Formats: sequence, C-alpha cells, structure tokens
Amino acid sequence: MITTTPEDTAMIDGRQYREVLSRFCTGVAVLTSMSDDDAPLGLAVGSFTSVSLNPPLVAAFVAHTSSTFPQIAATGRFCANVLGHHQVDACRAFARSGGDKFGDIDWTVSEFGTPWVKDVAALIDCEIHSVQRLGDHDLVVGQVVGLSVGDERSPLVFYRSGFHSLQS
Repeated sequence: MITTTPEDTAMIDGRQYREVLSRFCTGVAVLTSMSDDDAPLGLAVGSFTSVSLNPPLVAAFVAHTSSTFPQIAATGRFCANVLGHHQVDACRAFARSGGDKFGDIDWTVSEFGTPWVKDVAALIDCEIHSVQRLGDHDLVVGQVVGLSVGDERSPLVFYRSGFHSLQS
C-alpha cells in the first residue's frame, strides 16, 4: 500500500491518483439542455451526486476543457439523465467532443425545455444554482425543479476504467 502525508500532496502522481480513484464506483449521467436556437446540447459526466434534500440540490463536475458546458451554462438549466446499463453507446456519444451527439439518440423535450434521453434510469431537471471552479473542473450545482423515474433496468456504473451494471 502506498500512503502519502499532507506535505506530499504536490507529489501525487496522476497515474496513481487515477488508479486509486478508479476503485470508487460512480454512476453515469448525461447533462442536457437546449440552445437558444433549439439545438440539443449534451455531455457525459461521471461525477454526479445528491447534495441536499432541503432545498433539493444535485451536483456534477465538468472539465474546463468542455466546449459544451459553457453553452449549457448559458441556458441556466439542465437535465441530468441518469443512464441505464444498456446505454453505453449513448454515454460514448455524449463523451466525445464535437459532432452530433444526439444523432443516434432517442429523445424528447421535457416541459422544462430540456432534452430527455429515452429509456434512462432517472431524469432530474434543474436550474443552475452555482458554478465554482475547482482545480481542472467546475463544480456545477443544480436546484431540482422536476423529477422522473425512468426505466427499471440497472443503472450504468463506471468502475476501474470500464462500464458495468449492478446485479440485483
């Protein structure tokens, strides 16, 4: 086992960091919104979590290198589409930079005006509450304004650099 002290944090190796943190299982979500010209926007995130029940808040971390997130932020809203285990291809489509991410995706527009990917595990519509720059990512906090349970299949999870499903 490799351990570090607080004095060593500047010496943390990126490969070691990824290897250790890959042992933490995360759900996979796609943040979606609609541009001013009614074009759907979307990006995949592997760090999405509940923050608060009162008020209802959720959060995601988005890389500074994202060219999509500034467009989503400009709308002031997003939907967190929690992907099911059967949606690996959708995740890969939303994880790539550029191109038509919605080309092979079945989706509809919610009452809140955000794209809802069909057959997801859950849908969480949000107004952007705050965005805070932290390291090489932005912490995006959304205030929940609408919820919907989707498909009953197992969620898509990311663990040890790969996609998996939960066995029930």
